[in-house]
Amino acid sequence: MHDDRTLVEARLRRVLDERIRPAVYPESVPLEAAVWHAPGEPVPVAEGLAAEPEPIEVGARWGAPWGTSWFRVTGTVPEAWAGRTVEALLDLGFDENMPGFQCEGLVYRPDGTPVKGLNPRNQWVRIGAPVAGGEQVRLHIEAASNPVILDYHPFRPTWLGDKDTAGQEPQYTLTRMDLAVFDQSVWQLVLDLEVLGELMAELPVDSARRHDILRAVERALDAVDLQDVNGTADRARERLTGVLSAPAVPSAHRISAVGHAHIDSAWLWPLRETVRKVARTTSNMTALIEDEPEFVFAMSQAQQWAWVKEHRPEVWARVKKAVAEGRFVPAGGMWVESDTNMPGSEAMARQFVHGKRFFLDEFGIENEEAWLPDTFGFAAGLPQIIKAAGSKWLLTQKISWSQTNTFPHHTFHWEGIDGTRIFTHFPPVDTYNCSMKGSEIAHAARNFKDKGRARHSLAPTGWGDGGGGTTREMVAKAARLRDLEGSATVVWETPRAFFEKAEAEYPEPPVWVGELYLELHRATLTSQAKTKQGNRRSEHLLREAELWAATAAVRAGFPYPYEELDRIWKTVLLHQFHDILPGSSIAWVHREARATYERVAAELTALIEAAQRALAGEGTTPLVFNAAPHPRHGVPAGGAAAPAEAGATTLASREDGGFTLDNGLLRITVDARGLVVSAYDRDADREAVAPGRAANLLQLHPDFPNMWDAWDVDSFYRNTVTDLTDAESVTAGEDGASVRIVRGFGSSRVTQLLSLPPGERRLLIDTEVDWHETEKFLKLAFPLDLHAERYASETQFGHVFRPTHTNTSWEAAKFEACNHRFVHLEEPGWGVAVVNDSTYGHDVTRTVRTDGDRGTTTSVRVSLLRAPRFPDPETDQGVHRFRHALVLGASVADAVREGWRINLPERHTTGARDVAPLVTVDDDAVVLTAVKLADDGSGDVIARFHEAHGARARATLTAGFDLADVTVTDLLERPLPDAPAPGVDGERIDVRLRPFELMTLRLRRRGDGR
Repeated sequence: MHDDRTLVEARLRRVLDERIRPAVYPESVPLEAAVWHAPGEPVPVAEGLAAEPEPIEVGARWGAPWGTSWFRVTGTVPEAWAGRTVEALLDLGFDENMPGFQCEGLVYRPDGTPVKGLNPRNQWVRIGAPVAGGEQVRLHIEAASNPVILDYHPFRPTWLGDKDTAGQEPQYTLTRMDLAVFDQSVWQLVLDLEVLGELMAELPVDSARRHDILRAVERALDAVDLQDVNGTADRARERLTGVLSAPAVPSAHRISAVGHAHIDSAWLWPLRETVRKVARTTSNMTALIEDEPEFVFAMSQAQQWAWVKEHRPEVWARVKKAVAEGRFVPAGGMWVESDTNMPGSEAMARQFVHGKRFFLDEFGIENEEAWLPDTFGFAAGLPQIIKAAGSKWLLTQKISWSQTNTFPHHTFHWEGIDGTRIFTHFPPVDTYNCSMKGSEIAHAARNFKDKGRARHSLAPTGWGDGGGGTTREMVAKAARLRDLEGSATVVWETPRAFFEKAEAEYPEPPVWVGELYLELHRATLTSQAKTKQGNRRSEHLLREAELWAATAAVRAGFPYPYEELDRIWKTVLLHQFHDILPGSSIAWVHREARATYERVAAELTALIEAAQRALAGEGTTPLVFNAAPHPRHGVPAGGAAAPAEAGATTLASREDGGFTLDNGLLRITVDARGLVVSAYDRDADREAVAPGRAANLLQLHPDFPNMWDAWDVDSFYRNTVTDLTDAESVTAGEDGASVRIVRGFGSSRVTQLLSLPPGERRLLIDTEVDWHETEKFLKLAFPLDLHAERYASETQFGHVFRPTHTNTSWEAAKFEACNHRFVHLEEPGWGVAVVNDSTYGHDVTRTVRTDGDRGTTTSVRVSLLRAPRFPDPETDQGVHRFRHALVLGASVADAVREGWRINLPERHTTGARDVAPLVTVDDDAVVLTAVKLADDGSGDVIARFHEAHGARARATLTAGFDLADVTVTDLLERPLPDAPAPGVDGERIDVRLRPFELMTLRLRRRGDGR
């Protein structure tokens, strides 16, 4: 007995593919085409329109990698087509893959008005509905010949990822340039049959509804005359009316569809191309909004909105109109959809400050949701940042990519390190590129883990990553699914409308505490080391520039550089996008990022030096400026003074080779291999290095993940390891108080300098790697004689604890994790910290001691370098410099302090006077992360701080100026009327903080005229 469904499905596929879909455009005539290839980078629209093109025929090759070609297409609508709908069909050489990963185009009218974007799923331009016949058609296409980089697995190294190496070979074949009659009835029949066929495939085999659909589809196909599809389409549609009008059951899952195009601000294309991708997509979406009265589109990333405003004013006008109508919705309230693991505390805060402020200034819209569908996991400090920015919801999708454990909720409260909870939704459709396929809608309903307690979910609908957005076909499918038996119901809604409904129906959702760790893409914490170093350095230079400029503005009348700081912050925030900072973009992106970070560093250094000259005055007295939030060497935090006298460190040779460093607090033994075999804390009478082991051990692993080269490191990499113990030389450093080690391995070379600063409890390790390996992973290991079940890892505005054991699959999956400036381990009363100036990835493991004694060794390993070949075949090749420190006898407080210290080195200069801090704090647990002038130009001083040790704190802040008033604010420096007022006594401000609590104060100076 045959399977009726199988026969009908096979028949449906063939009839659709071979007869019905081709009949959507039953008649066509060719357009004449001509092309002008722009030399070099894209040209302004006016120049492209004015250029004189040369004729080109369909079938001709065009488009060097990353080039821009301006096509002009002209023709005349046949008189015989009068009264019919006519469209231009413009196929630049598209394949069937997703939009955004190949050639693209933006269509203009002769006057420069943008019409819509072109991509594989959107090749049409409406000419008239109906036409009169005889119309002259003239369109211009700004076509980008972006090469295909992502050919999916297996990934192959390609030189197409940088215009400097991509060559000039044409990439595409011009495929179609026609005018065609558009048959609306046939198009609607296609959508009817697609929706019903997809729904039928998802229904239970024995369900009555499936059989009803099967018979209706069969009757409709019987009604189609295959020799006259256009003449019989309406008859076929009539036979589907009954099954398409059957309403959904009352208990059906409810999906809020949000039109969307998740556009990566850079990935397999450079930043300049994203500017054009956004213009193409927004042109399409504003056009679709005009055609479809129920459709709603949401776009995140204020940077992308700013690009439209700056580069495409005609598109911007259409966007503003649609925003005013409530149909084109600013979403997310962040400058870009950033990585959230690696950005520092202030940077993460400023993502919301600059993003929300843009939407407020431009549209008066307050975003209450964070929108991060594609970010690679979420740091545990994020909930309070979202709340401190005045938002309360979070949407994410990427956690569905986790390989080991399935996340147990789709709607839940996410609790951060300070106890803040954010209502969070994780769409069960499991994609941020929903296309309204029946399989997607059915999966969302089946997959939703909160059934019985909630029934709403969200589906970001439209082609994304490389842009494209929602299509008219997706809108037509959603209309059929609005109330259809056997399916979840679908309605177009804004993110706000969804969250309000979801929160109302689920007042007590489950709670997830701690980071939302993505069990995938762990290598993004290490790939492209110089991009990560540029980010870290820029964050700390911005801190210094704001601190010293604010201090100089109050103390010396220095002109505060509002515009410069605003511009630089936005540049740094842009480069925290979740494919730039994670190192998963093409070579072009990272080449430009390195150059950008160098310019940022030069500009900020100049600002810092100018402010410090204004503060110190002209003189020859040695001064040290301390931008760290804790005093050091006798210099107060945020101030400048003469440096204190330092002690001494001795260096002694060992009989069997190597050296001993001793500063009276620590004794460090370096053997003939250049390895640290002893790190002894004199005061505690405690050895830090595990018995029989060596620290400062460089380890090399093979690194060939199963799929995502730049993104992933798979757990099996640990199965094979090479300890780099052979040293070319181990000698005394030039200062006579350090040890210099040189090693060679493979095609690479490492030079290290080990030093023990006088009076300090830290061993400094400066590492220079001339790296020329491929598909290798370099780690720096510290096996410690510590028994610790957990360790602390710094994150935004605090730290998170992770287990050192692998009791469950959840712990085992975290074999590579993120830290900011420190990791810290301890037994009660004694601990060790490993601090860094630019690395993020690390692992912490426990093993049995090798000396036969009971107990375990806890090893901290810092991830230094990788060498993936896709998408950048020369990832990390070249010279890199890292600084780490091993801090002995360290509490969490010591780890916090030393983490800041290594990232904010003292600045030595000369001047005429000491500099008193603008704001001081009397408790080391309360860390000032920003001291600056208010963004509104009022001259008020902004002080942002948090409790950093994980305990309650009561502290006094002291203003170094006449204080008129104190206001507790949100991150955007707006008053928080419900916040408890701090106690104020003169210039002293008393505050109380919960563990890891974040607070922002606006300090108004007396006599500022207000």
